This record gives sequence, structure tokens and C-alpha cells, in this order.
Amino acid sequence: MEFLTPYKSKLLIPDALSAAEFSIEHAKFYIKMLDILPRVLHISDAGIVQTALNATAAHFLLQSQMPKSWFFDVSDECVYCEVGKLFQLNCGYSKVLALVIDNGLQAATVMILSQHCQLSESKSLVQFDIIKVMHNRLHPLRKARQVVAA
Repeated sequence: MEFLTPYKSKLLIPDALSAAEFSIEHAKFYIKMLDILPRVLHISDAGIVQTALNATAAHFLLQSQMPKSWFFDVSDECVYCEVGKLFQLNCGYSKVLALVIDNGLQAATVMILSQHCQLSESKSLVQFDIIKVMHNRLHPLRKARQVVAA
């Protein structure tokens, strides 16, 4: 089987442009994603596999980015950020679902899971695009509250 990611070669590290096999480290990350994603996403098995493979490729093969937090609203809540956790990113144009694929002290690299993210009138992201944002831009997901009236 051959898997193709949506990432352009100019975004990849030089090692990604040569033939390379899955390492033990890659496999551990991929299996971790396969374990986490079905618990937090309600999509098909094929969608889970595609998301896990893209997350693995992005985590290991994409060049490091500078944060581009200015596109997104600041969150009022402090969040605990870790790889595999889902958050919402809010900007004036849209609200999107994002998966943390790499976490640093002050910023996280996230993969957009929503179909489309309009950042400005001329710039947008699509599903599986990667962007790095400061932790204070990550909004926790809200669980639907059930109200019981007596």
C-alpha cells in the first residue's frame, strides 16, 4: 500500500523526500493516535486511519513552524495541552476543530480536522493542514449539557 499525505514537499524536512520506512517511534505515535482518536472523534474507521497517518506524517516529517496565533481568538480558560487532545480554534470567520500533534512549552502544533478554516478574506486552511498556535488560543471543547427538569 502507498499512502500520500496532503503536505507539499516544500513543507517537509529533507529526510522526508527520500524513501524511508516506518520506524518504531513512528509506529508508537501512530498506534497512540489509533487508540485516542476513536474515543474523541465520531468518524469512520477509514477516517480514523487517515487522520492518524496524517498526524504521524506531520509530527515527524514537517518542518518546524513559527506560531501564527494572531489569526485566532484568545481563550478565557487555561487548558492542559497534550498530543492527541482536541480543541476548538476560534477566529472572526470560523470555529474549527483542531488536534494537537506536537506540544511545546508555550505553543502547540495542531492539525485542522474541520473541512475548512477561513483565517482572513484571502487566507484559509483545509482539513489536515497544520498550524502552530500559542496555548492561550486553544479553546476547550464543550460537552453538551443535559438539563433535567423536575
